[in-house]
Amino acid sequence: MYGGDEVSAVVIDLGTHSVKAGYAGQDTPQHVFPSAVGECAKGGDADMTAEGENASARHFEVDNMGIRRDGMEVTSPYGENGMLEDWEAVEAIWEHALKKRLALQTDEHPVLLSEPVHNSDAVRAKMVELMFEKHAPPALFLAKSPVLSSFAVGKASSLVIDMGGKHTTVSAIHDGFALQKSVVRSPLGGEALTDVVLKYLEKKKVDVRPRYAFTKKQKGDGDFDVKAVNHPKTTASYALFKRREIIEDLKATVCTLDDHTFNSDEHKNVAGVTYELPDGNTIEVGVERFQIPELFFQPEILRELNVDVPELGELKSLKSIQELVLECINNADVDVRKDLWGSLVLCGGSSMFANMRERLEAALFDHAPQNVKTKVVASMNSVERRFATWIGGSILASLGSFQQLWMSKQEYEEHGANLVQRKCP
Repeated sequence: MYGGDEVSAVVIDLGTHSVKAGYAGQDTPQHVFPSAVGECAKGGDADMTAEGENASARHFEVDNMGIRRDGMEVTSPYGENGMLEDWEAVEAIWEHALKKRLALQTDEHPVLLSEPVHNSDAVRAKMVELMFEKHAPPALFLAKSPVLSSFAVGKASSLVIDMGGKHTTVSAIHDGFALQKSVVRSPLGGEALTDVVLKYLEKKKVDVRPRYAFTKKQKGDGDFDVKAVNHPKTTASYALFKRREIIEDLKATVCTLDDHTFNSDEHKNVAGVTYELPDGNTIEVGVERFQIPELFFQPEILRELNVDVPELGELKSLKSIQELVLECINNADVDVRKDLWGSLVLCGGSSMFANMRERLEAALFDHAPQNVKTKVVASMNSVERRFATWIGGSILASLGSFQQLWMSKQEYEEHGANLVQRKCP
């Protein structure tokens, strides 16, 4: 049986927005980079392999998308269902994290991988097979993301509200296990909010130009000469990826939540905030800076913004974060519900808006039964809240009591990848 005490385990959290990688026992991940990858077209004589066959394998650019390339498509390893689908992209990301970023000998370090709470058995088995066959670690463990986020704040039981890139997922955790029947998800995540802002600016005829689309030279005191640069072979997916980067910065800079229920009429005369786009143009952001994060609590505000984001589906089917929490708790067993109300864990990149914790507590106050105390736990440290899943993995993989739980390479070779269903429940 493998015991991982001799060498540091590696923890990899492949999220829908970013990849976090580092060694167990560390406070924060050593490396963070986008989980979207660039796929470059291959072909021609230059791609002949040593055997003389044309290399049909796809070529990926991982963590290297600042440089624009003709024909480069940006793709995600995740499918619409929030589960890993593009295994060649997954392989390229793991290769980059382990070999290039951490620069380690993979057959010497056990690896802990986070996984979505709703992961299917087939995807879990494929993750195990791919990691063992390609990197041959001495041991492996798959851990549910919300379980790790709960461990990150020192709790074995809690209700985890993970506001991630593609989804907001609410899961009940009891004694270190995710209660699968409790899990509820919403497509309202960070990327959806980014697309709402992008569509809103398009409607207002604001051109969000990526940095590769112009040149900027200083003329005099604070004055710049900006000229458009045409790159006709830039793909639509790359252009969107670079525009989203700008909007993500805008969101983080100007958007905020009120600590009480938002009302458009009350806020319509609020003072605007100026934001400068990379090309030097400025935009004035008024009531919209409250409306955007408020979508988590009042999805119907989409009507006021008057934008259509297909990924969100029909407006009437969108649930607020307080509705998701209530549904998750009601899906859990009656005897654990009171504990869940008193231990709500808020994490994920989209939970970083100012006043999010206070706003959530206020929104849940009306929904909670009278005899229970509602308590939302959210780290005041932005790094801890954003990287809660990775940090929980770092804590778990460094515990002495955990070392007997690894699935060893020998066990994989004897029993196959499906052993993961028993070893990593």
